[in-house]
Amino acid sequence: MSAHFKILLIALIIAVIGVLTIYSTTFDRDNAIERGIYKRQIVWILIGALFYLFLSHFSYRKLWDWIYVIYIAAVLLLLFVLVLGAVRMGAQRWLKLVWLNFQPSELAKLAVIILLARYFSQRSLNFVWAGPNYFGIMRGLILPFIITAVPMLLILKQPDLGSALLVFFVFFCIIYLARVSMKYLAIFTVLLLACLPVFWRLLKDYQKDRLSVFLNPNIDPLGSGYNVIQSKIAVGSGGFFGRGWLAGTQNQLHFLPEAHTDFIFSSFSETWGFLGAGVLLFLYIYLLKLCLDIAQKENDRFGRLLAFGITSLLAIQIFINIAMTVGLAPVVGIPLPLMSYGGSSILVTFISLGILANIDKNRSIF
Repeated sequence: MSAHFKILLIALIIAVIGVLTIYSTTFDRDNAIERGIYKRQIVWILIGALFYLFLSHFSYRKLWDWIYVIYIAAVLLLLFVLVLGAVRMGAQRWLKLVWLNFQPSELAKLAVIILLARYFSQRSLNFVWAGPNYFGIMRGLILPFIITAVPMLLILKQPDLGSALLVFFVFFCIIYLARVSMKYLAIFTVLLLACLPVFWRLLKDYQKDRLSVFLNPNIDPLGSGYNVIQSKIAVGSGGFFGRGWLAGTQNQLHFLPEAHTDFIFSSFSETWGFLGAGVLLFLYIYLLKLCLDIAQKENDRFGRLLAFGITSLLAIQIFINIAMTVGLAPVVGIPLPLMSYGGSSILVTFISLGILANIDKNRSIF
């Protein structure tokens, strides 16, 4: 069985698990629209699978020519969000397109990866690979940071701290993989640490509260710490085998907020217990292994950086989402790939995996 078929199969299995979990969290809601969101998720999965199949046959090298258009489109959509975007729960992150809501920050994450992969793959006429010293501080750090900072700041303005941090983490991974000098990375890290007090002042009050309760959720158990406390209770109450489908108390009694989006892992863990969570984690780890194998075997520098960037994005999202549901990371509103409800996330994830599949199919022999 080929790697690209395995990737699609595992992605669909995880997505089906997500649909079942979404249904279990919404089937008894009073609102008919909320009860039917699992049907929307199925539609997005089918659309995503079609995009996967198309992009798995669409040469990833064509992205080299199209990336500036994609990047500019992503930035323009982020600007439109700030002006015309729909507001939910105090955040302005979505563009309403007929019957669907699209979140441009999801596209921006992928656009940054593709552009940085191209940027670090360009070679001058007198290029001789000489290791990390090839990239000076301007070309290796400042210019790619500007490329990343534009969409990152627009996302932060929405406000969406989680997605902005994701874009930054992916930037850091790619410049490391591009073999930028560790000296420059160390200087950059020190400067970031020095700027933390300034960043803290720029955060919204609720974002500061979330970071504060990460250290001690019990300082505000009915406010900012409520989500984390209920999430940890849900995970723990599942025991080893779980409470069974449609039987979880935290889930069915609606103690757990955002059970079908940010905290879907908590809902799943309560339902299927430690055993089910272990199986889900195995599926994610195996999916990441397949993606990592494609990246490691790729000889084309552009394809290699692109594959590593996509794999890094998936890995960071999975880690942060699961970590925040069990209290090991602050709650920053990052969806669990292929599981959480949300068409934009599902679509971009399948698109990203489709690009990886094509990289595997068109592996350079040189």
